[in-house]
Amino acid sequence: MPATNGNSLVNGETLDFRSATKVLQSEYAERDGISVKDLINSKVNGGLTYNDFLMLPGYIGFAASEVALESPITKRITLKTPFVSSPMDTVTEHNMAIHMALLGGLGVIHHNCSPDEQAEMVRKVKRYENGFIQDPVVISPKTTVREAKALKEKWGFGGFPVTENGTLRSKLIGIVTPRDVQFHENLDDPVTAVMSTDLVTAPQGVDLKEANRILKASKKGKLPIVDENFNLIALLSRSDLMKNLHYPLASKLPDSKQLIAAAAIGTRPADKDRLQKLVDAGLDIVILDSSQGNSIYQIEMIKYIKEKYPELDVIGGNVVTREQAAALIEAGVDGLRIGMGSGSACITQEVMAVGRPQATSVYNVAQFAKRFGVPCIADGGIQNVGHIVKGLALGASTIMMGGLLAGTTESPGEYYVSHDGQLVKAYRGMGSIDAMEDKKAGAGSKDAKASNAGTARYFSEGDRILVAQGVSGSVRDRGSITKFLPYLQAGVQHSLQDIGVRSLTELREGVVNGTVRFELRTASAQAEGNVHGLHSFEKKLYS
Repeated sequence: MPATNGNSLVNGETLDFRSATKVLQSEYAERDGISVKDLINSKVNGGLTYNDFLMLPGYIGFAASEVALESPITKRITLKTPFVSSPMDTVTEHNMAIHMALLGGLGVIHHNCSPDEQAEMVRKVKRYENGFIQDPVVISPKTTVREAKALKEKWGFGGFPVTENGTLRSKLIGIVTPRDVQFHENLDDPVTAVMSTDLVTAPQGVDLKEANRILKASKKGKLPIVDENFNLIALLSRSDLMKNLHYPLASKLPDSKQLIAAAAIGTRPADKDRLQKLVDAGLDIVILDSSQGNSIYQIEMIKYIKEKYPELDVIGGNVVTREQAAALIEAGVDGLRIGMGSGSACITQEVMAVGRPQATSVYNVAQFAKRFGVPCIADGGIQNVGHIVKGLALGASTIMMGGLLAGTTESPGEYYVSHDGQLVKAYRGMGSIDAMEDKKAGAGSKDAKASNAGTARYFSEGDRILVAQGVSGSVRDRGSITKFLPYLQAGVQHSLQDIGVRSLTELREGVVNGTVRFELRTASAQAEGNVHGLHSFEKKLYS
């Protein structure tokens, strides 16, 4: 007969529904699933990839939008979202780096180009969004309208203060705006013929909050900061105010309000000269770009950088073992990059028989590095939101993506239509023959060839025969990064909500103390968890 009064007959014993939790706690010695230590047991399970396991759901008592995704990328710098774009020449140049930073992540500018080209890209990132612009582009009264237009084409903005000497800390006499020069017929006229002299200024020493208030009230595009003699000291831009409204998560340094700029270099002697140019351009984070980071070249470079540029954060790698990580931590790195052979365009594991499955790599290295306060980037193997969450759960502070972002509008390269009618973009691993032979850096100069990124990354620039560790291909169009990255962010927040944690910090704590549980997946379980049994389907991930 059916039970009543909230009771149920189970194997001859009547249980009260309201005691389910107590029964669970008293009769079941362990929670469902396994701990992370049991999961990452190479003696039993072998090396694991992200596809080899799942996390079990927890209790939802909060909205997904409440999940906090702040996470450190180095000892000193924290991002609002844990997303990083890879330093590949088909993924990250200044446009990608700017938009990654605006959206709360970080873009690492590749070095398969000349040092001057890379430094210019860093400069564009630093100039894109500012608080007080301490080094504005200043022009003189003799500058022509033609030259002012050319400066707008060069810098991407058209508001230039005019001072008596054409330099900072000279007397301010006007401002040229794009509207002033747009329809002026005589391009050889000096800018004094068109510049605005009805200026609203703020005094030297004003704080940023008050300067922003003055700028808003002025309805002007620029607010010059002047000393008691009306000499130009700095500049504030209205466009930056608008960016602050539209991009509240932007990755910025607290003191300068500029976007954080990161770039990659190699570990050869010529890279020291490259680094100097990047530092002069305003670089904040340098990544030492090597497929095998545990080398004398990288250790010496880390020590050199930490001694000469103590304010510059250094990320070393790539590593996949604790032994590799220990050497770089001792050398003084501020962060580590984990992964060898797991990238979508990488064939290191296949060709070299060297590497490690990514999930196992991330857990072992991140848990070791955590003891020394060194954050880790999980680099490679990311195909979807679930992979991002798994990398973060295993201890990575941030996730680096290449192929997943290569098809976005902001990545370098042109779109083309594939043979099956799909809109695609070219994408290649930095260990591909194409990348290693690319002499784009320096147009064939001796110095450029010596520091060619594609070959230097694999310590093979002097070899007569190049051995590929990557492939060239194409990826489907993903639209703008301004829509795709927010999709990734929302996906990670929803995933953490399902797990029952409110932040990445809480996620990692739950993994360590065993409250976040895991389950291994067989091949049939993976098939079950994917689309199956349909005649046809469209996999639309976001709108």
